[in-house]
Amino acid sequence: MYANIISISIAGIGLITAGIMAISIKRKKIENKKAQEITDAIHKGSMAFLNKEYKVLFVFVLTIAALMFITPIGYKTAIAFIAGAILSAIAGNIGMRIATLANGRTAWAAKSSLHKALHIAFSSGSVMGLCVVSLGLLGIAVLYWIFKDPQIIYGFGFGASSIALFARVGGGIYTKAADVGADLVGKVEKGIPEDDPRNPATIADNVGDNVGDVAGMGADLFESYVDSIIAAMVLGVGVVAIFGVHAITLPMLLAGAGIISALIGNIIIKLSKKGEPHKVLNRGIFLSAGAMIIGSFIILKFGNFPNYMNLFYTIITGLVSGIIIGLITEYYTSDKRKPTRNLAKSAQTGAGTNIISGLALGMKSTIIPVIVVCIAIYLSYHWAGLYGIALAAVGMLSTLGITLATDSYGPVADNAAGIAEMAYLGEKTRERA
Repeated sequence: MYANIISISIAGIGLITAGIMAISIKRKKIENKKAQEITDAIHKGSMAFLNKEYKVLFVFVLTIAALMFITPIGYKTAIAFIAGAILSAIAGNIGMRIATLANGRTAWAAKSSLHKALHIAFSSGSVMGLCVVSLGLLGIAVLYWIFKDPQIIYGFGFGASSIALFARVGGGIYTKAADVGADLVGKVEKGIPEDDPRNPATIADNVGDNVGDVAGMGADLFESYVDSIIAAMVLGVGVVAIFGVHAITLPMLLAGAGIISALIGNIIIKLSKKGEPHKVLNRGIFLSAGAMIIGSFIILKFGNFPNYMNLFYTIITGLVSGIIIGLITEYYTSDKRKPTRNLAKSAQTGAGTNIISGLALGMKSTIIPVIVVCIAIYLSYHWAGLYGIALAAVGMLSTLGITLATDSYGPVADNAAGIAEMAYLGEKTRERA
């Protein structure tokens, strides 16, 4: 019971913090009529897509829940299924609403200061990140408190998956269609630059960034986050004799520690008044990971877990693996590193060599992440069996509150650059955005 209360309380703190950030963003003013009009158009377009998508999903979710109710699966799992779908949809909806409010405000802030713009965009991403992890943990904790059986909570994960299936894939297809369509009309047919105000398709492009890379990605990671916690709880039932009775609720406590760690990293980024934005964001992520290491050790040390160091090692393995994979991804996609610079050079000899080089680079970039995952699985299994592998997954996603914030921040900054161009806010503003 104590684990449930602690988890619900921490989830509440995360939601309150997200609410405060959302209010703060909404209070920012856009003192440019054109920029405000474009922001409103992007917001209306994004909400029109999401509302249409959710109407279809509403029918789908109720149909599947009804089938669960009349089959041996049972009404309890059906209730969990509906809860997972609803909370996932709410997280994506809130995140996208704030993102579409923040993009114009970010553009206007970039007119005066790079770091003012960074803080608004990152605050928007933080609302998305904190809503995903807080609503996910809240749903799991409440359902476990009610049903006392982690296997029933599988329905919660299935509900989240149903939303992710449509939101991520549907939103992603729309995003790329709008992006390519805007480029074809503008760059290819008319020879005008990207985000040029003479190209009406730029609004559809900006809408796509939000529905695919904010709402869609949020739903996708909501599913991954809750499923990792639920799977670890179910496996925890089988290792009570080895790791103690709290093995079932340990994943919830670790998720709670992850939310607190994400809040700490968030504060660090907010306090940064200078420095290259990329380094500022990385600093917040690394400090958040450090806080998670300390928090998980305290939970295991004082939670009366037998063989607690083995569990600690598995959590660290997952956490470090996630950071390494992120850094490798960063290396292969950074415009300052050799891989992308060499890829740019290959484009000088034509589209064919560029495609071949890009495909080869993409394949090459997966080698180290695959090896890292294999090592993490081996080590975590060595220390704690299948339960250890599940805990490593929880550790890897524990700081999702801040890593998702940096992901969701991207589309906001991208939209801000487009708004700066379309609203004629100046070359310096666009460069900062």
